[in-house]
Amino acid sequence: MHSVTVLGSTGSIGESTLDVISQHPEKYTIYALTGCRQLEKLAQQSVQFKAKYAVVTDETSAVQLTSLIDDLKGTTKVIFGADALSEVAGNNQVDIVMAAIVGAAGLLPTLSAVKAGKRVLLANKESLVMAGSIFMSAVKQYGATLLPIDSEHNAIFQCLPYNHSHNGKSTVSKLILSASGGPFRTWDIEQIAQATPAQACAHPNWSMGNKISVDSASMMNKGLECIEAMWLFDTSMNDIDVLIHPQSIVHSLVQYIDGSVLAQLGNPDMRTPIAHGLAWPQRLSSGVADLNLSEIAQLTFEQPDLTKFPCLQLAYNAAQAGGDAPAVLNAANEIAVQAFLDKRVSFPAIAQIVEMTLESFDFSEPESLAAVQESDSLARVSAESVIKRLGF
Repeated sequence: MHSVTVLGSTGSIGESTLDVISQHPEKYTIYALTGCRQLEKLAQQSVQFKAKYAVVTDETSAVQLTSLIDDLKGTTKVIFGADALSEVAGNNQVDIVMAAIVGAAGLLPTLSAVKAGKRVLLANKESLVMAGSIFMSAVKQYGATLLPIDSEHNAIFQCLPYNHSHNGKSTVSKLILSASGGPFRTWDIEQIAQATPAQACAHPNWSMGNKISVDSASMMNKGLECIEAMWLFDTSMNDIDVLIHPQSIVHSLVQYIDGSVLAQLGNPDMRTPIAHGLAWPQRLSSGVADLNLSEIAQLTFEQPDLTKFPCLQLAYNAAQAGGDAPAVLNAANEIAVQAFLDKRVSFPAIAQIVEMTLESFDFSEPESLAAVQESDSLARVSAESVIKRLGF
């Protein structure tokens, strides 16, 4: 029996995690669930899974959530604040932590789980984008088990042998991350310029939150995933490719020096990588339908268009620049995406805001988590300033 904390339980990854766990009550119990705004959903989850703790961001939300849980006759204790998040992630009663808080807010509690030596199921790519060197050093220092949950990184993890080197030299020549291309793959630049938040969030294959859906539409999500892959698999951007695969059946590929290419395939359902992470190194039924390739009939691939999707190129550039450039990239993108969702800026302005924010920084190597947070904070201020300068 494993005790699980789900950071971000009300989001799509959190819900999928709880769905898999609900199928195996003999294997998993819930220690804590955390959420931000969807208090009714968090209350229902807390009662259904008999969570010991539920964590929210502030005292007002905590009072509201306590009332909701009481109405449902639940016994979950409600706590709040950043310290509470870190506590339920690192508590000695917890075995597994699903890190699914979207954005920079997920960094500190995820790092707390790492420092407590937990099995960390990483669905928060920003932890590595912002603080890759610090984060991976902590994984090694504290003996945490880090398992990637993003479908692309989980696919690569499954396609890599435990030891992929021979005589100290890697037998892997290339990591290939697949991308659906998002809802605007077949649109021209003029159409994309008029895109609405609703259209950007209408992903053709995956059910995701608004922020990640917009990142998928701009292909920034794939750029962030490339940076994440660099840290997860100890490689450089020169050894990572992106391939558009509209069917989202091939989740990623690994190319070896002998010409072999291994791929992980499956229906586009996040319960597959979640079940893999929960059960690793064993396997666990996830509730996902079996893949029927004869029904799909055709798998297609194409190169990404960096002219239509400049955010992907910006992510490449930030990765090559190194230091705190990825943290600045991520922070500026979070501000720009929220401004787009709020209908303050156009879809093409997302890339423009990120690019102008990057251009305003002199990058340096952050020596501490505080330095990373400082770069993140300054980038957010700069991005807001850019929005004002552009007249939005």
